[in-house]
Amino acid sequence: MRIVLLSGGSGKRLWPLSNDARSKQFLKVLKNEQGKMESMVQRVWRQLRKADLADQAIVATSSSQVEMLHNQLGANIPVVVEPERKDTFPAIALAAVYLYSVERCSLDEVIGVLPVDPFVEDHFFETIKELERGLDESAADMALLGVTPTYPSEKYGYIVPGSRIPGDFIHVSKFREKPDEATAKKLIHQQALWNCGVFSFRLGYIIQLLKRKNIPTQYDALLTYYGQLQSNSFDYEVVEKASNIIAIPYSGYWKDLGTWSTLTDEMDTSVIGNGVISKDVINSCIVNELEIPILLNGVENIVVAASPDGLLVTEKKSSHKIKEYVSHFQEGPMYQEYWWGWSRVIEYSKKGEGEETLMEKIHLTAGRNLNDRGRGNQEVWTVIEGEGTLVLNDEFSIAGTGTSLTIPEGKNFSWEARSDMKLIVIRTGTHLMAHRRKNGRLDGTMNRPVYSNYS
Repeated sequence: MRIVLLSGGSGKRLWPLSNDARSKQFLKVLKNEQGKMESMVQRVWRQLRKADLADQAIVATSSSQVEMLHNQLGANIPVVVEPERKDTFPAIALAAVYLYSVERCSLDEVIGVLPVDPFVEDHFFETIKELERGLDESAADMALLGVTPTYPSEKYGYIVPGSRIPGDFIHVSKFREKPDEATAKKLIHQQALWNCGVFSFRLGYIIQLLKRKNIPTQYDALLTYYGQLQSNSFDYEVVEKASNIIAIPYSGYWKDLGTWSTLTDEMDTSVIGNGVISKDVINSCIVNELEIPILLNGVENIVVAASPDGLLVTEKKSSHKIKEYVSHFQEGPMYQEYWWGWSRVIEYSKKGEGEETLMEKIHLTAGRNLNDRGRGNQEVWTVIEGEGTLVLNDEFSIAGTGTSLTIPEGKNFSWEARSDMKLIVIRTGTHLMAHRRKNGRLDGTMNRPVYSNYS
């Protein structure tokens, strides 16, 4: 069985920590078994390893998330990158074609698809393995995993059962998208399941479907054709049109951590970052990525989240409405993770339509390096912590705490960290923020380099 993890979305419901570059699955707000902070994607990957599924998994994602995936999961994580961000059908089609034409998987191979960020118990992934058995023992086109509902939710779609199959599986009669509460109660009475976006199929089923639609089934050809694909969901394009679907119920814990209310319910601490909550505060939390302190006093059911992108104060029960208010914010992202570390905007200014100044704090992880290709901007770099090697004009020099240097316009240079390094860089030039918004990185100049041994 091969696993395809879907990693997409902008996660604006968790603004200001999530944005187009850092979706919700990358926020390190959960604790692992050792008490260290981890993100949703790190948690899921850890659980896949426990279930012996990680070695068979690939991640389908957009270009803006590749470096963050490598930073959090490791440089060797296999990814299939969309040429442009679309919905789940194009992303799954691209991953299937990659497995078929590049990795040469058999058409009989079972493919399991799931989101990259479910909050579940470990045996959820053991249940996913059962989907392969369901396909083996039936003539079904697809096998789904559905969650046994714990309340009549209006936020989830429902899988409505038909006849039962000997064993654990059921035939799927139909689907119902996000019903009102009264309808949801009726569906639960009919033993309907929450649709959690987990399904499986044989690779040949999707490849034949693509051929019928005249969609290329060779990876390079599909990359070229990708822009012509309609941005439809896999549910709409495939699942709802399949004639023979089975499902297996999962009765363990499952939660979609898509809002501040649901996310903070699963946090083991009420304060992350620099903050204090007074003893009279009830059911409230702070998530602070800034260096300034935050104090909560005399409030109830409040979430305060602060990052370089902005400051949020919301009542928990209203946190699902955030997305509609932040869609017009254009300055970010002010924080970004890369395979080599992270960067954070400290200050930005612009003089009319002319020169811009952008000050950033850079963290470069020990043993990693970055290249910066100058594009007409003058840059002043100052090492505030750690030690590394600078290569400028083919000359090597050691730079430690307190070192400050000016990089002339248009010069190429690179850093390699001998220890964890923190640097401040001040850039002056034009179109700095425009490049940042367009490319999802500081100014479009920092890219993953080829490793070299600087000594």
